[in-house]
Amino acid sequence: MISRDEALVFMHQQIANENIRKHMYATEAVMRILAKRFDPEKEEEWALAGLLHDADYTSEVSAEEQGIIVSQLLEEKGYEIPESVKHCMASHNYESQFKPESKMDWSLFCSDTLTGLIVATALVRPDKNLASMKVKSVMKKFKDNAFARGTRREHIAMCEEKLGIPLRDFVELSLQAMQAISDELGL
Repeated sequence: MISRDEALVFMHQQIANENIRKHMYATEAVMRILAKRFDPEKEEEWALAGLLHDADYTSEVSAEEQGIIVSQLLEEKGYEIPESVKHCMASHNYESQFKPESKMDWSLFCSDTLTGLIVATALVRPDKNLASMKVKSVMKKFKDNAFARGTRREHIAMCEEKLGIPLRDFVELSLQAMQAISDELGL
């Protein structure tokens, strides 16, 4: 399996936009914390799916192919990617033909858009500081549909049904994961 260091090099070659990179770091952190809860032996696979899920997010890749092409690009470079990671990355894109099936798939599907909501919430705070942010702040913004309109709140809320995690707890786990790497996120 591709190492994290190799994945980082690949991701940086593919994605120049620093905000998209930070999104992938955040998603990797959330996937790690969820792997510890659901499948500790596969933590590296879960983290890899989070780190690379948007590494094909470019203007050349259609919405329907996003999350799918990344696996092809990795294989063309000779990297081995577990089938579970391939499916997870492909199924996080609600426009693709792949649908989430496993806990890993649903974890990425639900957390992908939540990381953006958490960042947006931090950016409107006076201190723009993720480290001091509370779950209450994120939940308030979650309920405000006018805030971060592109956030697919219904996908986040599926954490309750698909992962068995109450929404507030899911937000708390995700926030904690992102706070642990706040320096890397620049927040």
